[in-house]
Amino acid sequence: MATYVHAMGWGRTNMETHLHREVEQLKTRVLEVGGMVEESLQKAILAISRRDAVLAEQVVQGDSEVDRMEVDVEEDCLQILALYQPVASDLRFIVAVLKLNNDLERIGDLAVNIAQRVKNLGEFPPVEMPFDFRRMADKVQQMLKGSLDALVNLDPQLAREICAADQEIDAIHRTVYQGVYDGIRKNPDQMQPLIATLTVARHLERIADHATNIAEDVIYTVEGQITRHKILNERQGR
Repeated sequence: MATYVHAMGWGRTNMETHLHREVEQLKTRVLEVGGMVEESLQKAILAISRRDAVLAEQVVQGDSEVDRMEVDVEEDCLQILALYQPVASDLRFIVAVLKLNNDLERIGDLAVNIAQRVKNLGEFPPVEMPFDFRRMADKVQQMLKGSLDALVNLDPQLAREICAADQEIDAIHRTVYQGVYDGIRKNPDQMQPLIATLTVARHLERIADHATNIAEDVIYTVEGQITRHKILNERQGR
């Protein structure tokens, strides 16, 4: 019996070692997806700023690789769950990766949507963005980078800072509609490019929401606390 228990104990320790190795590899893989998505967003914003159709097309063409990697990460998560039946922090991390992996894929899609607006804008003379595009774009990129840094370091404080930063993006976004309305009223011939800028702002706002989701998943991983509804209620003053 002692030999059997010893063997079982050794097996359990060995399984835990393999699980920790798999979890670290999973973190590396999901951060590779994050890195690709960061690059896509950066290119999309540059493409809009420069009206660069070639750069925009690079973003569109690169989306299939992001989609492939997202599927690979999901399959890795499911395989780890099936083989190792993790508990506690390891389980929370894997569940969080399953969720934020989808957020990253959606950010990649939104970067493609931004890049595709280059074609719309390129058909018309340049128009002034009816909102602080540079500030909004920079802030959204910082939020995405910060959420991934919080994941790498399992840093709930940084994650909370990302959640708080989303309010600034929401505030900018609220000014966009009025700016577009005023622009169309003054220059009706610029309606289509102005509506295209409205769409870009909407995509940036959604990317900020997804970055916030990732940050909330980091808090869940570290503290086991689901903060999504709490943060939403705080924003709404409840």
